[in-house]
Amino acid sequence: MNRRIFLKNSALIAGGCLSSTWPAVFTSENKNRFKIGACDWSIGQRGKLEAFDVARNLGLDGLQISFRVNDFEPLLEKSVIQSDFQTKAEATGISIGSLALGLLNEFPYKSDARTEQWVIDSIAAAKNLRVKVILLAFFGKGDLKNDPEGQKEVIKRLKIAAPLAEEANVVLGIESWLSAEEHVEIMEAVQSPNVKVYYDVANSHKMGYNIFDEIRWLGKERICEFHAKENGYLLGQGNINLIEVRNALDDIDYEGWIQIEGAVPQDADLMESYVENVSVMREVFSN
Repeated sequence: MNRRIFLKNSALIAGGCLSSTWPAVFTSENKNRFKIGACDWSIGQRGKLEAFDVARNLGLDGLQISFRVNDFEPLLEKSVIQSDFQTKAEATGISIGSLALGLLNEFPYKSDARTEQWVIDSIAAAKNLRVKVILLAFFGKGDLKNDPEGQKEVIKRLKIAAPLAEEANVVLGIESWLSAEEHVEIMEAVQSPNVKVYYDVANSHKMGYNIFDEIRWLGKERICEFHAKENGYLLGQGNINLIEVRNALDDIDYEGWIQIEGAVPQDADLMESYVENVSVMREVFSN
């Protein structure tokens, strides 16, 4: 299957589908139960309006948008910028699938006081933008693995933020190095239906977890969204068996967003890689 996909993609590239003028050669219309997006940082457009144009030309359904890009300059906290993003989404037909606070990797939610307000502000922004999911990242300096005190502080802060998320009908998605069981321990401690797992298949594989068993065990009630990801490979050519991921998603009746992250080989062209990644996702998650 993969060989056929990539031969087709090679023909698209050779035919000039990604010329310097960026013609809109794909359509983002998708009637399937899966919506395919990409992280704005993965397509080189972190926090930029231009991400919508890139996504449209790649044939994506939507984007995961960075809520902030640094610690000193507000982005989607500002209503005028929210309006700009919403207008751009409507003009391009590219949805905002979810927001992401990747900045928490550098400025940890477990220890940096400013992040409490960032999360609260992101809930308000998500409500205004009619977005249902906010990714909260816990990597780098924000890592929670083997850090019980850090986990306690995160639970404490989530207990404050979660009622606001419930009121706004927004889900806070935890993405971390933790196992499915460890994620659920946090969720049960917070005791909010609006705190769920943001499941990244590549991260879980790297940690040695059985991603297919974890997905089935968590179920759609405890997973808010997925990252389709590879580190250093195109989707379908690396460590993650996308067919088995699809089977697991079928078993739990998941429907909704799958956001492509990473999946670019070393020294490969970013946009050519994403033409192939999107094509693979369309074939594997076709209905």
